[in-house]
Parts: sequence; C-alpha cells; structure tokens
Amino acid sequence: MAPRRAEIPTVSERQREVLYALKRRGDATIDELAESLGMTPSGARQHLLVLLAGGLVAVRPEPRSTGARGRPGHRYAPTAAAEDLFPKAYGELTNELLGYLAADDPNLIDKVFAKRRDERIANATRRLAAKTTLAKRVAELTRILDADGYLASWEKLPGGRFRIVEHNCAILAVAQRYGSACTSELAFIRAALPDVSIERVSHMVQGARQCAYEITPSAPGASP
Repeated sequence: MAPRRAEIPTVSERQREVLYALKRRGDATIDELAESLGMTPSGARQHLLVLLAGGLVAVRPEPRSTGARGRPGHRYAPTAAAEDLFPKAYGELTNELLGYLAADDPNLIDKVFAKRRDERIANATRRLAAKTTLAKRVAELTRILDADGYLASWEKLPGGRFRIVEHNCAILAVAQRYGSACTSELAFIRAALPDVSIERVSHMVQGARQCAYEITPSAPGASP
C-alpha cells in the first residue's frame, strides 16, 4: 500500500501572501516584510507567529556589524514544509504521464518539451514585439514567467546588464527527473531575447534556492 501523502497546510490568504513575499526575497525582517506587503510591523509579526507555530517559517538571528548595539534582529524564511503551498504544476501527475511516453519512445520526451518551448516562444515573441528597449522586454518576459508560476522578478545590473530570477520552479518535480525541462527553459529565455547573451548563474536542480539568468547586451550601445 502506497504511503499516504501529507496534507497541504491550510493558511489564510494573507498568510499565503506573507509566504510568497518571503519566497521572493529569500528571507526578510519583520520591517522589510511589512513594507513589501503594505501592512504594519505588528500585523506582519502576527502572521509570522502563526506560520512559525505551523512550521511553515523558520527564524534566525540577523547578522550584526561589529560594535552594533541593541537587541539583535531576526530574519524569516519559508521552510521545506511550506513548499506545497507554492505553484508546482501537478508535478507527480506530469511525471507519471511522461513516464508512459518514455516507456513507448524515449525520444518523445524531448519532443514534448520542444513543443512546449516552441509554443512559449511564439507567445513571448508576440508580447515582446512592441517593447522598444531591452529593459521593457526583460520586464515583459518576467511577467510571462511570473504568470507561469515561477514567482519571477528582475533587476538592472551595472554595465547595462539585467538579471531575471525565478524564485519558484513551477515544474520542479519534472525538472528533477527530466533534464529536458531545464534545457527547454533556458532555450525559451534565450529565444525570447535573441539579441543578447544569457547565462544561467543559479539553478534549483543543482541545489540553489532559485534559478537566475544574467542578461548581457551583445552589441555595445544596445538600448537599455
């Protein structure tokens, strides 16, 4: 008899927002969390206490500079127990179905991910076509990734470069089993921004907390 799956924790909508904010940031103090969610520090503290009691959030002392006075602060981050509350796109079912395909023809797996990649590229190409600068295209691509469940964000780096960060892998269970999933994701991002250089600098499947892509204009003077 198969072991019974643990039930997904029940949280309020506001507590879910707190978890999502922490997931995006990696960790945060109460004040940082309150500011990002537009709530009072006391309100953020109350939600964190509930999540701490449920084992969905962990707390650690905030590093302090030498000679600092006063009580040490604390930083909060989601625990592994909270993972089921983030989008996962039905990884178990997907792996099962892909397993059936692989049993019939291993090459079908690559074809499936190639088809998914091509459909996403076509959609992204349409949406990015009207964006006149690299910054606007990076922002629009980030919105596409966010809508796909990756909890994506972007930032501008020195030298006209950008970084897109996926704080959640919407297909983590699939990616851990099939390397084509990660290869397809990188190919999609590169195809969506074909006139720049893109390097994956952080990878969840390899143990990182997030997937990150650094974007460098290929030609000097490219519009930022």
